[in-house]
Amino acid sequence: MKRVLVTGGTGFIGRRLVSRLLSDGYSVTVIGRDAAKIRAIFGGNAQAVPWDSLQSGQFAHELGEHDAVIHLSGEPAAGRRLTDALRRKIRDSRVKTTRRLVDALGQAPRKPMVFICASAVGFYGVMPGAEPLEESAPVGNDFLAEVCHEWESAACKADLFGVRVVLARLGIVLGAKGGMLSRLMPLFQLGLGGQISGGTQPMSWVALDDAVSALIFCMNDEAIKGPVNVVSPNPVNNKGFTRELADSLQRMAPFRVPALALRLAFGDGADFLLGGQRAVPNVLLREGFEFRYPDLRLALAAAIAQS
Repeated sequence: MKRVLVTGGTGFIGRRLVSRLLSDGYSVTVIGRDAAKIRAIFGGNAQAVPWDSLQSGQFAHELGEHDAVIHLSGEPAAGRRLTDALRRKIRDSRVKTTRRLVDALGQAPRKPMVFICASAVGFYGVMPGAEPLEESAPVGNDFLAEVCHEWESAACKADLFGVRVVLARLGIVLGAKGGMLSRLMPLFQLGLGGQISGGTQPMSWVALDDAVSALIFCMNDEAIKGPVNVVSPNPVNNKGFTRELADSLQRMAPFRVPALALRLAFGDGADFLLGGQRAVPNVLLREGFEFRYPDLRLALAAAIAQS
């Protein structure tokens, strides 16, 4: 596969993915709201296509010129107060855009061989226990789980057109200059870090470089289809994560954020912080994917060195 179309290519994961694809010799098209921004970020090496063109027949034809589509677009959900307006924005940014993209795939005269749609381990719902969750585990019953289920269902319709569909259920992605670490590191560097509530909630995480490598691996491995947990094989709980991050920054993390404070700040959105999932990457391990950063300490050290 040499021609790849990426949505969300200017985001935290998308930037690293597009840069990696370009360095590996792929021809890349990025869909975004700001074509000038796309060209500026990638130095004109990636073709830029505006989202507005998604409903045109011209775009459907262009889709047919690509071997793979990787769909990463979506409004962030974790750690925010879930107002009715934000809930609609989160759902629309995932479900509606995926439906539009799959509709365009259906109109394409030549179909891409694979469609990779980003999802999240939030599919399994908020799971306070430590039970390992394989890709076959059922959907949860909270807001994010419902959105993930609708999101994945919309993506799976591409299978009707003979396109291999991969549902990349991403965990917490750890990397420099974005994601959760960009919010936590300044606090921890000031000695203001601490665990959330009791710290027992599981955290399924993955290093940014491993997440990108896993997406490319899934794109090229024709045996992979359906849900794939894109997480490290070594999940931790919040207490362990807090300790490792503090040690990596050579700081103390003496504080504890009480559940009540999070409820007051984020309402129902606090569920994402007070619960979690212990997902395991069975499909990736079965297919022989090798993690560069399977250990949290290694992943944090790499992210800190690049920040």
